[in-house]
Amino acid sequence: MKDTTVRDDLNGIGTLPGISRRVFLLTAGALPIGWTVAQAFPALAAARIPVALQLYSVREDCKQNFDGALEQVAAMGFEGVEFAGYYGYTNNAAGLAAKLKSLTLKAAGTHVRMDMLRGDALKATIEFHQAIGCRFLVVPGDQAFTDPEKSKALADEMNKVAAALKPLGMATGYHNHVNEFKMDGGKTFWDLFAERTTNDVILQQDCGWTMVAGQDPAAYIRKYPGRTRTTHFKPTVREGDTGKRAIFGQDSVDWRSVYEACQSAGGTEWIVLEQEEYPDGASPMDCTKQSFAGLKALLG
Repeated sequence: MKDTTVRDDLNGIGTLPGISRRVFLLTAGALPIGWTVAQAFPALAAARIPVALQLYSVREDCKQNFDGALEQVAAMGFEGVEFAGYYGYTNNAAGLAAKLKSLTLKAAGTHVRMDMLRGDALKATIEFHQAIGCRFLVVPGDQAFTDPEKSKALADEMNKVAAALKPLGMATGYHNHVNEFKMDGGKTFWDLFAERTTNDVILQQDCGWTMVAGQDPAAYIRKYPGRTRTTHFKPTVREGDTGKRAIFGQDSVDWRSVYEACQSAGGTEWIVLEQEEYPDGASPMDCTKQSFAGLKALLG
């Protein structure tokens, strides 16, 4: 998401890369006694993480025809969507749930303003998202996060929301941009937030922004195990990287190391692809389709 102000709109494993299905089956059938397939193919030991699309990627399509945009996203093969607003469904959770079901899409999460998690608004927020099967309520930015006088109070507030959501099988968390990695004393605001919040509070990295901030997104996933329950895979080109494009697999992020960290340490339940730039004048839908193809290639 843009690093400016908080916006107000808000089946299984196939074959491994380089290993054909035939070779895999023949090898699996000839394993030494006592060996498991996971021992022979360690990558199979970690389950594939499902992929959703952050609908901000195709926001203009959503504004023009939300149902049509969802249909195109489903046709690409995404398993879920992360919301950034509900357009005609703002007061129609049942209708949205029915639409998702008809398209075999899951509600992988949503981006909500902090005020939607406060006071009486929290009850309505919970009820709406329970109705559409959405468990993860993530705040995509709040000015208090990087305010030295207010950052601790925000963390305390997030802890309380997380505690209220946990018995319902839901969770809240925060999504970074660049400023979250500025320093407050000897630590980044991101580290301070992680230290001040419980393990129930999600640290949803936008791995593209993390890289732009000069940090290693994979290292941050490993630094706080189990807290990257959803994460944004956003193709991003580092300034000065010639020959790169903001299309997944053609950009500057070391996605393989990020994905391996998600599998081994992050506790990641959803990868959320976000397409925020549209190279060569291509449409948002077309760029999303290109990046999804690149992501699928990485996943094998």
